[in-house]
Amino acid sequence: MHHEISIREAQKLVDKWVHEYGVRYFSELTNMACLTEEVGELARVMARTYGDQSFKEGEKHNIGEEMADILWVLMCLANQTGVDLTEELQKSFDKKTSRDKDRHKQNKKLTQPVKSTNTEELQ
Repeated sequence: MHHEISIREAQKLVDKWVHEYGVRYFSELTNMACLTEEVGELARVMARTYGDQSFKEGEKHNIGEEMADILWVLMCLANQTGVDLTEELQKSFDKKTSRDKDRHKQNKKLTQPVKSTNTEELQ
C-alpha cells in the first residue's frame, strides 16, 4: 500500500525519477507541448465518457491515468521553472476565496435548478 504524498513531495519524487530514469528533463517548450498533448488525451476520454462520442474498439478510457499524466508533466514544468506548486496553489485558494467568496453564491445560473437540454423534452 502506498502512502499519501503532498504536492511538494510529489514534485521532489518527479525530480528524483527524471534524474534517475529519464536522464534529464525535456526542454520547457517540449514539456509544454507534452502537457498540451496530455490535456488533449483527457479531453478525448471525457468526450467519449460524458459527451456524444463513443470509444473506438480497443481504446482505453482511464480518466484518472490521463489526469495523472497531466499532473506529472505539470510538475516537470514546475520543477524546471522553479515553481513550488504547494505555495502557488495556496496563493490561488487565497485569491479565489477573496475574489469569489460571494460571487458564485449570487450567480443565478448556479443557484437555480439545471434546465434539461434533452431534445425529447422540448417536443
